[in-house]
Amino acid sequence: MSSYRVILHPSEEGFGVSCPGLPGCWSQGVTEAEALENIRVAIREYLEAVEELSRDEDSRVVEVAVA
Repeated sequence: MSSYRVILHPSEEGFGVSCPGLPGCWSQGVTEAEALENIRVAIREYLEAVEELSRDEDSRVVEVAVA
């Protein structure tokens, strides 16, 4: 399980939320709880898309730990 910092802010429709560590990854919700659940889904889908797009015969995905 990974953790990501997100920025949650009120909007006209409820709450907007973005993940600064993943450019372009954002979502929204009517309630704070809904916005946070929606960004969890958006982060999962973002990471899956990045992994899929980075696959080719000459590359591979590896994980590194950062302290």
